[in-house]
Amino acid sequence: MSTAAFHISSLLEKMTSSDKDFRFMATSDLMSELQKDSIQLDEDSERKVVKMLLRLLEDKNGEVQNLAVKWLGAPLGAFHASLLHCLLPQLSSPRLAVRKRAVGALGHLAAACSTDLFVELADHLLDRLPGPRAPASPAAIRTLIQCLGSIGRQAGHRLGAHLDRLVPLVEEFCNLDDDELRESCLQAFEAFLRKCPKEMGPHVPNVTSLCLQYVKHDPNYNYDSDEDEEQMETEDSEFSEQESEEEYSDDDDMSWKVRRAAAKCLAALIDSRPDLLPDFHCALAPALIHRFKEREENVKADVFGAYIVLLRQTRPPKGWLEVMEEPTQTSSNLQMLRGQVPLVMKALQRQLKDRSARARQGCFSLLTELAGVLPGSLAEHMPVLVAGIVFSLADRSSSSTIRMDALAFLQGLLGTEPAEAFQPHLPTLLPPVMACVADPFYKIAAEALLVLQELVRALWPLDAPRRLDPEPYVGEMSAATLARLRATDLDQEVKERAISCMGHLVGHLGDQLGDDLEPSLLLLLDRLRNEITRLSAVKALTLVAMSPLRLNLQPILAEALPILASFLRKNQRALRLATLAALAALAQSQGPGLPPSAVRAVLAELPALVSESDMHVAQLAVDFLATVTRAQPASMAEVSGPVLAELLRLLRSPLLPAGVLAATEGFLQALVGTRPPCVDYAKLIGLLTAPVYEQAADGGPGLHKQVFHSLARCVAALAAACPQEAAGTANRLVGDARSPSSSPGVKVLAFLSLAEVGQVAGPGPQRELKAVLLEALGSPSEDVRAAASYALGRVGAGNLPDFLPFLLGQMEAEPRRQYLLLHSLREALGAAQPDSLKPYAEDIWALLFQRCEGAEEGTRGVVAECIGKLVLVNPPFLLPRFRKQLAAGRPHTRCTVITAVKYLISDQPHPIDPLLKTFSAVHNKPSLVRDLLDDILPFLYQETKIRRDLIREVEMGPFKHTVDDGLDVRKAAFECMYSLLESCLGQLDVCEFLNHVEDGLKDHYDIRMLTFIMLARLAALCPVPVLQRVDRLIEPLRATCTAKVKAGSVKQEFEKQDELKRSAMRAVAALLTIPEVGKSPIMADFSSQIRSNPELAALFESIQKDSVSAPSTDSMELS
Repeated sequence: MSTAAFHISSLLEKMTSSDKDFRFMATSDLMSELQKDSIQLDEDSERKVVKMLLRLLEDKNGEVQNLAVKWLGAPLGAFHASLLHCLLPQLSSPRLAVRKRAVGALGHLAAACSTDLFVELADHLLDRLPGPRAPASPAAIRTLIQCLGSIGRQAGHRLGAHLDRLVPLVEEFCNLDDDELRESCLQAFEAFLRKCPKEMGPHVPNVTSLCLQYVKHDPNYNYDSDEDEEQMETEDSEFSEQESEEEYSDDDDMSWKVRRAAAKCLAALIDSRPDLLPDFHCALAPALIHRFKEREENVKADVFGAYIVLLRQTRPPKGWLEVMEEPTQTSSNLQMLRGQVPLVMKALQRQLKDRSARARQGCFSLLTELAGVLPGSLAEHMPVLVAGIVFSLADRSSSSTIRMDALAFLQGLLGTEPAEAFQPHLPTLLPPVMACVADPFYKIAAEALLVLQELVRALWPLDAPRRLDPEPYVGEMSAATLARLRATDLDQEVKERAISCMGHLVGHLGDQLGDDLEPSLLLLLDRLRNEITRLSAVKALTLVAMSPLRLNLQPILAEALPILASFLRKNQRALRLATLAALAALAQSQGPGLPPSAVRAVLAELPALVSESDMHVAQLAVDFLATVTRAQPASMAEVSGPVLAELLRLLRSPLLPAGVLAATEGFLQALVGTRPPCVDYAKLIGLLTAPVYEQAADGGPGLHKQVFHSLARCVAALAAACPQEAAGTANRLVGDARSPSSSPGVKVLAFLSLAEVGQVAGPGPQRELKAVLLEALGSPSEDVRAAASYALGRVGAGNLPDFLPFLLGQMEAEPRRQYLLLHSLREALGAAQPDSLKPYAEDIWALLFQRCEGAEEGTRGVVAECIGKLVLVNPPFLLPRFRKQLAAGRPHTRCTVITAVKYLISDQPHPIDPLLKTFSAVHNKPSLVRDLLDDILPFLYQETKIRRDLIREVEMGPFKHTVDDGLDVRKAAFECMYSLLESCLGQLDVCEFLNHVEDGLKDHYDIRMLTFIMLARLAALCPVPVLQRVDRLIEPLRATCTAKVKAGSVKQEFEKQDELKRSAMRAVAALLTIPEVGKSPIMADFSSQIRSNPELAALFESIQKDSVSAPSTDSMELS
């Protein structure tokens, strides 16, 4: 035995040791030995090594296991070349089964092999492809095309560079008279289009032409005209079936496969090239509609599928970033689609009554999509649709699936088409729907109850007068629903749907139910007592209580309220939320008629809900309290103490949402607005302000700044509810603000309260207020100065003739207080009415532009905001002057004006919108910049590059520190790119976009954090281009995940690196969701590295758990 063999034998022996460290070290040493070029093992030793490594894959120790996995990966890659050279000859095998398996194996090998080996494989196949006129076996050509198609499906992102050479050859082969070869060619085109849409761009016209030619390729069948088909329908069906079997059931007919491949290829073309949508509507849509008459079910399903893809691509985006008006191109596409609707309906008229259930299912799917894209477009075709729906609902010969599909389509149609379109057809529609409600199959019954609910909601809406008499129908609908509601042996889904349907029936048609009303209400009450159905019953009761019919609910109120009160104690958030909504609805509709004892039982449960542990529940609870206070002030007066105690505690929360604060204001106003008031005005003011005064007296810990704003809003709400008290309150606040003995906290509250109260307090306190506010601007407390500045602007907005000239004069006279006075001006501009500001616009404009060249950047930022708000006062007059300032010679002025642009734009429609076409508004008004992107993007991309001339070194004692003055600009550019990604994706060249994202992955910490988020979003929005780049994207991600912080670094460096790793790992997790990404050898290697590293594995698992609990984590806060 040689020395090497003996050494390896001893290592194999150590690998069986019970000590995990021995096993690990032996495996590591074995890896080192086997990597030496001089090592030579006999066959028996090789077998022993492989057997031992396979055994270690099941080792109990994770580190040993991971080492074995890592080692096996390296030698397996060395066999790729051998596998390739072994598989390629099999493509010429005389056996079809061998050729098919070789094609599949080469496809998988192409996804995993190295780049050099892939190039060798692609070149070999392309060299083997003969010219279209060269003599060659059709089977050999077919095998090569199938192999290339398999590679396209498995590793299409790697094949893009070879398509210019490959596609013309495949196009020529399509013209050969061989249907199997045509099918293979079209399947290859489908793979190329899905995996390499950009590289296929130059070949799209030819591929489209071939698909249109072969989607109607049916040489063995003569499609008659519509008239002939109608005539044939009258012939004997048995004769037709016999004729069809004799004439067209030819097992050798392969043309249907060609048509199916062409239809799938068209679907891939439409899906991968949304930029060509107008052309597709002109050229592809008519051809697809014409092919709806396809005789083969499989082909027809794919033709329907291709048209559905076209509809989905045409659907206008509905994201939060979209503008209210439709973009021009989208509007044009929708208009073309609208013109196709009559053709679609004519083509589907016969299909809706086809004997084939699958054909009808395809029709319903297509029409559902069409109704969603063009709501209201099917109204004039309702007779055809109703006939088709009734035909399928009455079809007992087919499976229940077709009836469920028909019901689902009808339910969707009721939501998209006007109610008037259904009214003439209700006598035809209702009987089959009622039959489905009684169907023994629970899924059909549940779907039918949902349809019945939508019928009631659509045909007899609560917010419009009734145009259809419900009397002929209400008895039948009520009887069918009550029958389901009374049954106890039903599926849970049917129970819930029956309760919801009855809620809609009572809420919309309760005045027509007659003797059925009370039994229906009692049944709802009974379902409230059942733990399984109580949530659905609460929601149904809410519908009934909110009904404008003002139904008599007295038969159930006394029993229902205590039950609802008990639900408020349940540890089920959805039930508590629904119960609070129901109680609020009952209080609004039945207020004085609610039993006082039952109301007090409910009110006793509410203090526990007014808590910051669940702000949404707290908001609903406070809203209900306000409603009850107005309806039954006596009941509220008895329990106001505990409720107010919890509410005042909630007001001290720094996290108080605006909705809870607004609800609190409404409740406090209700307390003092009743006659007599539930709580005295002065007492409430004292309770609200007590925390501030107590903190001032005992020197306790200060309140959060936000708490002062919340308390001030509540004080102002009380003053507004009691105008006769407002002047006195304002005077007291002025006194607190002026008093030298007042603490800073008391003064802050006084000023913030005056900012609101001062506008309703009258001119007396306002005159005295000027001197107090000016004096406070010089306070040593920053919080007091800020509060006084805010108050000066807010009070001034309510009395511009008196305050605004005074404010402008102070800005001229007091240059040291510019910053605070500018904040006051900003508040005044934001709070005052635009028309009242117009007389002062010229003076304010001149004053602001005098301050554009200030040395303080913070001051210039406030000036910019003021300029933006001022332009909104009179856009036609001020915007042209604003635009001229963009060419100002002074850089600070230009910078201030550019900063002001973002204050011109809001997410709400504004009269200035038509004038803003020349300004960037990506985030809130994407329609303003879509047409300008071709000009903007080159400049934007240029700003993402690192500029060496902006990088400098600063000496800090013995150390040198690098400063990048271009970082902020690059960061802003990447933020802008993210906004474009969210709002203008269709106008972006994703491949070019990815080039700059790739650069950002290697940039500064801040830039990398942004690009990791962008990469995760790109993986979800456009996975195909990302998949093509994944090999280049992984390396910077790997570098970030494996980076180590230098020893001795400060704590912040470790925290930054941890956050960077976590963000990078989120991007990796997003990449792993892309189909087929695991076929990338570099991604597979990185995934293995993550699993083998305990730290990275734990981090990745944490990311996965976070994504499951909070799936919407791919957004980015931009400011």
